[in-house]
Amino acid sequence: MDNLISFDWLYLIGTVSFSISGYLIGAHKQFDILGITILALLTAIGGGLLRDALIGRMPLVFINASPVMACFATLSVAWLIKLHRHSQLFLRRAFIIADSIGLVAFSIAGAQVGIGLELNLFGVAFLGFITAVGGGLVRDMMVNEVPFILHRDFYGTVSILVAVMLYGAAHLGAADRVTHWALFLFGLALRLIAHSRDMSLPRADK
Repeated sequence: MDNLISFDWLYLIGTVSFSISGYLIGAHKQFDILGITILALLTAIGGGLLRDALIGRMPLVFINASPVMACFATLSVAWLIKLHRHSQLFLRRAFIIADSIGLVAFSIAGAQVGIGLELNLFGVAFLGFITAVGGGLVRDMMVNEVPFILHRDFYGTVSILVAVMLYGAAHLGAADRVTHWALFLFGLALRLIAHSRDMSLPRADK
């Protein structure tokens, strides 16, 4: 029951956060309201759709309307408060925070699916990774940007690390609600620190 509660809350947090990041990118690119909605929706549910396609099951959003409703509710609030009219510094920070929260929350939620299917370490890490970064990949490609995971801030590394740690905790019998939230806070802190210090993996030299 604890795992189910954690999954539901993490999935909701990830959906809301990625909806905000998609909204901010769409507003920055001066999309109209339909364009912003499409971008935010694909950011929020894209990773889950890819994950479910990989494991051969009906996508969660086609059965449970909660993620889509959460996305539309988030967009409505953001539009009503005119979130996109704040200063550029505020919007950049809001995007990084929202995107980081979504990344870590979906990494854990995706890894939980893999653990529930009794996949091996690679399978769990991959499902956590694709759930976390799939929506962002779609978002960035739609606006003609190089995806974060290819060059920025330990982005994909954080996702993989969190999923691997959850796999280890599950095999030690310690993957309870406290562990889920501890990993969430750890992953979020790591992502934000990596961004603030401009940390990245080694790059290929010319």
